[in-house]
Amino acid sequence: MAEETDVIVVGAGLSGLVAATEIADAGKRVIVVDQEGEQSLGGQAFWSFGGLFLVNSPEQRRLGIKDSQELAMQDWLGTAGFDRDEDFWPRQWAEAYVAFAAGEKRDWLRAMGHRIFPVVGWAERGGYDAMGHGNSVPRFHVTWGTGPGIVEPFERRAREAVKSGRLTFKFRHRVDALSITNGTVDGISGAVLAPDHVERGKSSSRTIVGEFSLKAQAVIVASGGIGGNHELVRQNWPERLGEPPKFMISGVPEHVDGRMIGITEKSGARLINRDRMWHYVEGIQNWNPIWPRHGIRILPGPSSMWFDATGTRLPPPLFPGSDTLGQLQYIMSTGYDYSWFILTQSIIKKEFALSGSEQNPDLTGKSWRMTIKRATNKGAPAPVEAFKSHGVDFIVRDKIEDLVAAMNKLAGGDLLKLEHIRMQIEARDREIANPYVKDAQVMNIHNARRYIGDKLIRTASPHRILDPAQGPLIAVKLNILTRKTLGGFETDLDSRVFGSEGSVIPGLYAVGEAAGFGGGGVHGYRSLEGTFLGGCLFSGRNAGRAAAKAVG
Repeated sequence: MAEETDVIVVGAGLSGLVAATEIADAGKRVIVVDQEGEQSLGGQAFWSFGGLFLVNSPEQRRLGIKDSQELAMQDWLGTAGFDRDEDFWPRQWAEAYVAFAAGEKRDWLRAMGHRIFPVVGWAERGGYDAMGHGNSVPRFHVTWGTGPGIVEPFERRAREAVKSGRLTFKFRHRVDALSITNGTVDGISGAVLAPDHVERGKSSSRTIVGEFSLKAQAVIVASGGIGGNHELVRQNWPERLGEPPKFMISGVPEHVDGRMIGITEKSGARLINRDRMWHYVEGIQNWNPIWPRHGIRILPGPSSMWFDATGTRLPPPLFPGSDTLGQLQYIMSTGYDYSWFILTQSIIKKEFALSGSEQNPDLTGKSWRMTIKRATNKGAPAPVEAFKSHGVDFIVRDKIEDLVAAMNKLAGGDLLKLEHIRMQIEARDREIANPYVKDAQVMNIHNARRYIGDKLIRTASPHRILDPAQGPLIAVKLNILTRKTLGGFETDLDSRVFGSEGSVIPGLYAVGEAAGFGGGGVHGYRSLEGTFLGGCLFSGRNAGRAAAKAVG
């Protein structure tokens, strides 16, 4: 006899935790199943930098940033580029989410103890026109405590619900099928995996030690995306971004494999916008990896010079921090799947941050003492200096001749021509002498330094790249880093999943990355950043509240 409950949540990541805690708080019973062990509670959110998209926040206003819901919606639509019939529900989600980010999102989190680092970051700055891609103003609010800090309130609520008997975790339970009776999803079945206390993020055993089945009035799929499955990423790779990369590194653990997405689709759920995805171009191979092909993303300031594999500078406005997918499209058009930063020690000290909670011990550990040292240290933050010393993608030299020679050696060829590189750097360096320039990247640097947050901690003082006093010179080989699935299951604003014939499948909900963070693709083609965790929060909350009302 199958165990029964009110609602089943498949996946113990952030969106699943949010949905489950909302259900439990409504007085309903919920079981959360996950193929990984308890040590992986919180899923990918735990590893994140903890960035949240907020609009017209107190943090923005204190820094003199003038934001509004109208401006944020303008930016969202210019970035998303909705242009398909399937974008009806994604657009509804976008409007609802921007209203949430401009409204109760911050206070809702704050009431649970969530706090925000006071300096707001400026991600995805665009550089086209007012109606094009990008954030017009800084909106990237970093959680004090990074990823673990965003997971903690919901983990705490979940633990309390466990004590009250309303919530049950079943870890190491891998779902193999949805149960459907008379067209209604009413349960799950699958395999019980052998206990495995492997470190969080590492690949766990797939040894089967039993079977299970569960029954419920509703099932919420919160299983994440496909970023750990490179074969599936390549299968879904859009033609508009060129050929899939031959070499990629992973921004997520191996178990982020899209398996549950395939199972749910085979059960009749409508999967849309599967060709929309979000992969970073500033990926570096982790010198101390946790999962297979483990990569880290550089969060760059605006000053590093960016060259493609042939040594040609990326065209405007494809500067660091401007347009991730624009950069990806350009890089893949060159016929190579990597590119290069060239910078100085002065730039890396102030402008390089690394994505990931484990790469930011000061923010993750909520240490003001350590955080202040970011601005006062002679070197870059310790994790960045560790990559500079040990990372295979980093080259440090005093002279440009030696730097270019080492870059060619690392790439395994002679694509880079010293005089071509030197000419471009010297031309850029001549622009530094004046506060008014024609070089668009240098204009971008001056614009960044008008924002006090960037001037204080994210943008180096303008200087010549070839000035020995600012050295040594540093080159970084940048790889394609898999990360997020922007398409997903089509859902209404209650996170109810539509079937292939266009009607809602009774009893089935989808949230987080499995739902394209809401609706089947709330971001459209591109993201404004800080919106992935927020999409997990918003879709999980909507699904949890709707499912709690729907069950008897």
